[in-house]
Amino acid sequence: MSEEGRAAAGAGPRIRIGQGFDAHQLQVDRALVIGGVEIPHDRGLEGHSDGDVLLHAVADAILGALGEGDLGRHFPSSDPSLRGIASSRIVERVSAMMGERGYALGNLDATVIAQAPRLAPHQEAMRQVLADLLGADASRINLKITSTDHLGALGRGEGMASLAVVLLEPTLLEPTKVQDGSGER
Repeated sequence: MSEEGRAAAGAGPRIRIGQGFDAHQLQVDRALVIGGVEIPHDRGLEGHSDGDVLLHAVADAILGALGEGDLGRHFPSSDPSLRGIASSRIVERVSAMMGERGYALGNLDATVIAQAPRLAPHQEAMRQVLADLLGADASRINLKITSTDHLGALGRGEGMASLAVVLLEPTLLEPTKVQDGSGER
């Protein structure tokens, strides 16, 4: 059914909103990767994957908007094949799911929370990586960087966290119909 048909039937637009959160401890002998960008630092983020808190929060937000649960459901840390996976590959897979269900990114608003190192010099590169991974114009990506001003574990530099909110818009193509034995859904 077209958007006009849904609106006339009272269904309204099919926009979807999702939010995501991720946090990881910092540890020695790991590369620091945030937003798909390797950043010089004496420690990196712990994790089954590369620990990229920004990409994890973004993927989690998209999964939430799609009603598909969370990262652990799709990319469990118990899966040895995912050990050390680049989080960009996770976002690529989630972005493909978004497209298969007939959605594209309307916009993304994300925040990285870190006391150190200074991330502002890498902000535009992270924003462009996000745009590329999500197949969106960079103008649809807003990325903020903040600290907790030395408050709590994040403020002591023990870890980093990220928050993300996405708005998904329907594409002109209808999502692929899935047969589940009880008819189309």
